[in-house]
Amino acid sequence: MALVIVMVTSSYPRFPGDSVGTFMEPIAKSVAARGHDVHIVAPWHPLVARGAVEDGVRFHFFKYAPVPSLNVFGYAAAMRADVSLRGAAYVAAPLALLAGWRAARRVAGKYQASLMHGHWVIPGGAIAAAAAPSLPLVVSLHGSDVYVAETLAPARLVARSVFRRARAVTACSSDLAQRALALGADEASMQVVPYGVDPTRFQPDPAARAACRATLQLSAETALVLAAGRLVRKKGFEHLIEAVALMPDRGRVVLALAGEGDLGGELRARAASAGLGDRVRFLGNQRQDEVAGWLAAADIIAVPSVRDDSGNVDGLPNVVLEALASGTPLITTLAGGIGAVVEPDRTALVVPERDAPALARAIESLMVDGDARRRLGEAGRRLAIDRFGWAETARLLETAYDRALGK
Repeated sequence: MALVIVMVTSSYPRFPGDSVGTFMEPIAKSVAARGHDVHIVAPWHPLVARGAVEDGVRFHFFKYAPVPSLNVFGYAAAMRADVSLRGAAYVAAPLALLAGWRAARRVAGKYQASLMHGHWVIPGGAIAAAAAPSLPLVVSLHGSDVYVAETLAPARLVARSVFRRARAVTACSSDLAQRALALGADEASMQVVPYGVDPTRFQPDPAARAACRATLQLSAETALVLAAGRLVRKKGFEHLIEAVALMPDRGRVVLALAGEGDLGGELRARAASAGLGDRVRFLGNQRQDEVAGWLAAADIIAVPSVRDDSGNVDGLPNVVLEALASGTPLITTLAGGIGAVVEPDRTALVVPERDAPALARAIESLMVDGDARRRLGEAGRRLAIDRFGWAETARLLETAYDRALGK
């Protein structure tokens, strides 16, 4: 039976190819592709450029900020280095929560919603729960929401209240699910629903490989190691820079970092002080199609994720699945939900968190062993195609909807 689903979220790609909230678009569109009527309720942003309806998904962006400087709600703008809230966020949050509640209530009533689906227990789950108290509630956890609830007492109280109200809760990794249970989520309502990946967007691409390497003016003998993500502590990029500095043959490798964030200045200073010069290239923010090209261009993809000193960790970094689908050999840690996806020594090389020497050894081993690179890349792509399509994610979400509706 077709459902009318109101998804309340604080992030969604603001324009096609945006690097913010990338997993939200395929989630919404894959659910719509199963015949459901999907409505996205999200905060307005100056960069929003979306049609009224796209691929069965209808958009409802709400304005909340009386001045431009307060447009910091959602889209990864509210947190500083992903571990603390910006001062402006404390001012913007009450305005955005009220505006979001009004918008979600209006949409639910106008379109006769079957259920509410809040993304991130805080704020999406809280807004969805308050906007339509009589409707079944599904909450999806993505990582930073659980961290905020773990570290801020008021947020923890709100999260517990939302968990009591929710009839179904999904988490992108078992690690995130266990942390939510510790915060008060009901085990009977919990379901692990991993993210998916589009293997037609992320795939081996010789033309993109040649173009990206030409952009960096790399010789055929130079190994390109790529890392992508926001420049925040839990990504572990400082350990990757240190690993390159430790390599005895670092003249044959270039590390490219795709992304921006609050640690950008610090990471650039680290690379400079290590004497790496043009061995580390900062690519800045990249559109999704550009990220796909860089992943295909790399000889090695590194995802050195960590649980940072404040306890924050990614639920499941998108780039892990994207790397696997790209057929490029992956070096990673088991932080957060990564361990539930990769298979050590078969689909990825796994190193301990914060271990720069181990990262350096792993990079060196793949640089000299073309057979290992090919074996890891091929196995990773098979895994991504067989287990992690977005259609499967949507199917699992549909089971959560059925549970919320009492089916």
